[in-house]
Amino acid sequence: MSENKDLHVVTPAPEGQKFVYDFTEGNRNLKDLLGGKGANLAEMTNLGLPVPPGFTITTEACKVYLDSGEAPEALRAEVSAHLDALEQKMGKKLGQADNPLLVSVRSGAKFSMPGMMDTVLNIGLSDKSVTGLAKQAGGDERFAWDSYRRLIQMFGKTVLGVDGELFEEALEQAKAAKKVKVDTDLEAADLKKLVRKFKKIVSDEAGRDFPQDPREQMDLAINAVFDSWNTDRAKLYRRQERIPGDLGTAVNICSMVFGNLGPDSGTGVAFTRDPASGHQGVYGDYLQNAQGEDVVAGIRNTVPLADLENIDKASYDQLMQIMETLETHYKDLCDIEFTIERGQLWMLQTRVGKRTAGAAFRIATQLVDQGLIDEAEALQRVNGAQLAQLMFPRFDDEAKTEKLGRGIAASPGAAVGKAVFDSYTAVKWSRSGEKVILIRRETNPDDLDGMIAAEGILTSRGGKTSHAAVVARGMGKTCVCGAEEIEVDTKRRRMTAPGGIVVEEGDVVSIDGSTGKVYLGEVPVVPSPVVEYFEGRMHAGADDADELVAAVHRIMAYADRVRRLRVRANADNAEDALRARRFGAQGIGLCRTEHMFLGERRELVERLILADTDDEREQALGALLPLQKADFIELFESMDGLPVTVRLLDPPLHEFLPDITELSVRVALAESRKDANENDLRLLQAVHKLHEQNPMLGLRGVRLGLVIPGLFAMQVRAIAEATAHRKNAKGDPRAEIMIPLVGTVQELEIVREEADQVIAEVEAATGTNLKLTIGTMIELPRAALTAGQIAEAAQFFSFGTNDLTQTVWGFSRDDVEASFFTAYLEKGIFGVSPFETIDRDGVGALVRSAVEAGRATRPDLKLGVCGEHGGDPESVHFFHEVGLDYVSCSPFRIPVARLEAGRAAAQSSGSDSR
Repeated sequence: MSENKDLHVVTPAPEGQKFVYDFTEGNRNLKDLLGGKGANLAEMTNLGLPVPPGFTITTEACKVYLDSGEAPEALRAEVSAHLDALEQKMGKKLGQADNPLLVSVRSGAKFSMPGMMDTVLNIGLSDKSVTGLAKQAGGDERFAWDSYRRLIQMFGKTVLGVDGELFEEALEQAKAAKKVKVDTDLEAADLKKLVRKFKKIVSDEAGRDFPQDPREQMDLAINAVFDSWNTDRAKLYRRQERIPGDLGTAVNICSMVFGNLGPDSGTGVAFTRDPASGHQGVYGDYLQNAQGEDVVAGIRNTVPLADLENIDKASYDQLMQIMETLETHYKDLCDIEFTIERGQLWMLQTRVGKRTAGAAFRIATQLVDQGLIDEAEALQRVNGAQLAQLMFPRFDDEAKTEKLGRGIAASPGAAVGKAVFDSYTAVKWSRSGEKVILIRRETNPDDLDGMIAAEGILTSRGGKTSHAAVVARGMGKTCVCGAEEIEVDTKRRRMTAPGGIVVEEGDVVSIDGSTGKVYLGEVPVVPSPVVEYFEGRMHAGADDADELVAAVHRIMAYADRVRRLRVRANADNAEDALRARRFGAQGIGLCRTEHMFLGERRELVERLILADTDDEREQALGALLPLQKADFIELFESMDGLPVTVRLLDPPLHEFLPDITELSVRVALAESRKDANENDLRLLQAVHKLHEQNPMLGLRGVRLGLVIPGLFAMQVRAIAEATAHRKNAKGDPRAEIMIPLVGTVQELEIVREEADQVIAEVEAATGTNLKLTIGTMIELPRAALTAGQIAEAAQFFSFGTNDLTQTVWGFSRDDVEASFFTAYLEKGIFGVSPFETIDRDGVGALVRSAVEAGRATRPDLKLGVCGEHGGDPESVHFFHEVGLDYVSCSPFRIPVARLEAGRAAAQSSGSDSR
């Protein structure tokens, strides 16, 4: 519950600092100070659009409040001055008994956080002023008492911390007593009774009466908005969207306009283009005789925005004109909130709208074609996360399905999971490995953790602008809203579809966010058309999928033209290599040779480990050599003309041996039967000998090459002979040999001397100039810190950021991710896992240092990265900044890396030009 603080405080402000701006004073470039909502209200005011007068309290005031627990000393006086000016402009005073000015108090951070922070409407209403509001409305008592009950409900929940369900239950009881289904059918007398009941709820639950002083209402509401910045749901949303936690929120004080004055009034949300598809047209929702919260809450189903033309053509025509003005001005899809008060249109908010991944690509190319933006800007309007979403599978149109119903296609994708009916269950089941679909009548901000955990969201109420739709689109979650024909019963944890089909909690359902269809059971999926395009099986055409592919193609082509970073693949066999090449890979940045020793070849490795004599060791290596050579020939052929970086054997040898416990039991049982196997006994001895407490920091990488005679020499020979074979076959192999886990230049020098000798022998034997390069992985802190020395013996570096992250942080990845990473993320210690996005301050600092030192020693040193960070969008930008030559990632992430490399180049070019 929020503390009952007012603005009479003593926290001093920096001299000359201004905490309050009138809507006429700001502009859209002041989002840091005025928040997105305040900056855009100011911008619309500057454009001469119909915006109700008001003012904005800055994010700086919020920061002072959050840091000290008190508002800055100057704030109360500034608010009073702006309130006086607003009262003079409006010709009425806040809460005046016979002619009240009412205001809304709304949050507004720099970045859109839909529904995550607090809003209170109708501030200024009291037992005295409610009659004055009725008089203003021409004697409409129903409107006045409806507005009053809304204030008590929102204020009680938001400011005083009263359980919102208590108000909802009282409202439902009032409708039941009147035998009506919607709140608009309640009359003035019913609402008067409801107000009395709401006030009693406040008194009983909050331990105080609902405040009758309008200024106290406003001050408490301002503090509540400040406090809402640090609610659990707001912090969770910021972590999800990677929004910094120190920005604070602005507070917007806006004179009220009323959409609940009758059928000639209403409220709505509009988009200048469809946020789900990107198509141009009339998109949005409208609700007659309602206030704005009714639309986003989804408590009553809206009508399509196009219906407004028949309801109020003058307002509709004016809105269409304003939408065109805003889209041209912002040069982007705009999301607009508006209210019509008895035929007068008012603009309450605009912002660059959230959109689905497909819409983002379509809109970017449409705006280029319309001459509003150039290709460089179009590239900045999309990102790798959106492209990855477009590569997810979709439902098979040919599959047999059992349709349960259909709603509004709010956020595309194909989601399958077990039905759950509350957020707690969604999170609990998801953490147990279950895929779930969160089903609600409508969602609210408290459902955020369940929405994050779910594969998709289904609601029976609301439209494309409801809370569920807006938040799902922002997160890239599949969402179907407003499936009216499905009855959701959250208390009994079931939903009922037409025909009496009942879906109980735990039953599997499938939802299609592209069509709005809901199915019983699991529907098979087929590849995405975008993946088919990258695979070369689809080309741009006329239908919807082809239109999306065409947009992706155009933006990818531009990204490839401008990017400096090359993109390679992590691939260990020809099949993966060929797929990576189709996805646009410009070589292989990491071929893990340990993957070539699995299956039937494991026995040969065991023979190598068990070898007691040089002859036995040579026999084992001799058996492995032709197998390795054949692997490399196939790989070099698939990547002909492109570089292939082959990492010599890296993991601990015990990984190729049986589990020590299982082998010990097997030997013990055999001995008890007196039929012990000599090979098993030798194997057990070897396993014991090689057993390590921490194998990831033990005998692996370059250490193997130094301890096991001939191991690395065999691999180098296989690479050299495969290269010679391909050259003699008129191929163009470009092999690069990478020595792993080097910590000192001496290790690399010893291995390189042996490798150079083997290469020279193969060149002499085949009469071929192989042109093989030898480099190393930088994956240990010491290697990064001594990179200048190591560069004397290395022709290239490839940063192994997976191991570098483990060794810098002292983490064992497989252990810590399962044990305490969730807690670290929830507590805000991590904004994101350091294994997902590179830790710029720690690991990144070592990478930057190694780049500078390595190039100082060897200016032509080739630099890449082959950890999974190579396919992470944010990390790609870092690697561009520090000057790497390429990134390498898994084949599926190659398009994402290509796109982000292009975006990084375009951003740095834009910064340079400025």
